[in-house]
Amino acid sequence: MVEFHTTRYTAFMGTKAIACGDVRDVALKAKAAIDRYKWAQVLIFDDITSALVEVDFRGSAADVLRRIDAQSSAGAARVSEPRKTEGETRHPGRPKLGVIAREVTLLPRHWDWLASQPGGASVTLRKLVELARRANQGRDRKRRSQESAYRFLSAMAGNEPGFEEALRCLFADKREEFDQIVEPWPIDVREHAKKLAAVAFESSEG
Repeated sequence: MVEFHTTRYTAFMGTKAIACGDVRDVALKAKAAIDRYKWAQVLIFDDITSALVEVDFRGSAADVLRRIDAQSSAGAARVSEPRKTEGETRHPGRPKLGVIAREVTLLPRHWDWLASQPGGASVTLRKLVELARRANQGRDRKRRSQESAYRFLSAMAGNEPGFEEALRCLFADKREEFDQIVEPWPIDVREHAKKLAAVAFESSEG
């Protein structure tokens, strides 16, 4: 079942961007294109991750929207009521606080050090995780941007000239070379790829 994680999506028919916005609007425009051009290939991308979104276009436009709404509601229900996973222990009162207990494997010296810290092991581990998250925030944004651009390029530009070199430039922080390589590509593919890669390049420049 498809789950919709973001608020913005982009649909391409061939190499042309035909819709951008929330999933319902994009799906309706994609449905109209498919109904008009029977052999059209339409791909819908999540604007953040560039994951391909599969929409069931059978039936009428109302049928398409009804299935999307049902999938969105199902996804929201799963988020509000997290499923217990293997190795996870829950204690009375903790779910309301958003705290989940899971097994952590450490060496004896690590446990000894944690036990000596103010607040104990759990408090110290949470603090360490938050510190690591803040310290790696820039690198994480860059990595997510690179991965998103890579997914989109792989789906839409695999046959374009310089495709492999463009990927190398993406991961080597070579923005000018990347822009030069993608310049001859179809305009919508080129501009969308540049937009996705921009965060990675800006993180490197900053």
